[in-house]
Amino acid sequence: MVTPPVIVTRAEPGASETVERLRAMGLTTISSPMLELKSLDLPMPDLSGIYHLVFTSANGVRYFVDAVGGINEQVADLTAWCVGPATTVAAKAAGFQRIVAGDGNADDLSDLILSSDGVEDGFLHIANSAAAGNLVARLTEAGRKARFLALYETVPASGLNEEAKAALVSDAATLILLHSAKAAEAFANLTKGLPMDTNVVVAISEAAAAPLESLNARAVVAAARPNEDALMEAVLQACKGL
Repeated sequence: MVTPPVIVTRAEPGASETVERLRAMGLTTISSPMLELKSLDLPMPDLSGIYHLVFTSANGVRYFVDAVGGINEQVADLTAWCVGPATTVAAKAAGFQRIVAGDGNADDLSDLILSSDGVEDGFLHIANSAAAGNLVARLTEAGRKARFLALYETVPASGLNEEAKAALVSDAATLILLHSAKAAEAFANLTKGLPMDTNVVVAISEAAAAPLESLNARAVVAAARPNEDALMEAVLQACKGL
């Protein structure tokens, strides 16, 4: 099996976690995050009438816990709905006791909430500023009381690092690992004009890969499920195809 270098475009702190996992698989990594996370300067979150916290990323968990100063008695009584395994791990590590674990994307999580019996109202979706929209809209359209809270924003990177550039323009194959459509958009903007015909895109979902369709990469491999475990399987699949 060919083991090309893997450019990790994920924002920190997740990038370091992904790099560690890839290295444990025997792969060479190049970390070049396409997004930077920045906290929004906001007052203490208003949790009045809230009984459920909805997290669509591990970063949402981290920023929420920071915003409330840790898992206090009030927060400990809330149910944390988590979009997938990585978010669930983050919620457990933070100290949440009531956790409902999903295994998909935000739409799958809203379906899980709506299909659960005996769940009282009062949902707060915590995410980055660009994530407001469908999840809360779907809950409210179904008659649930829900609102959105952005605690951080994602800012596109100003450039690729030199090691990543060198790998992309070499004659050898390089894997480009994408965790979100927004990271893919930033990558596409920063690599205009670079040859991509030897490189392979490996994305956490088809939606995450979509912004790179015009780059004419050698191949595009999307994970079977939008989570880190499936993404690692997609990396192995991409390597076997080289």
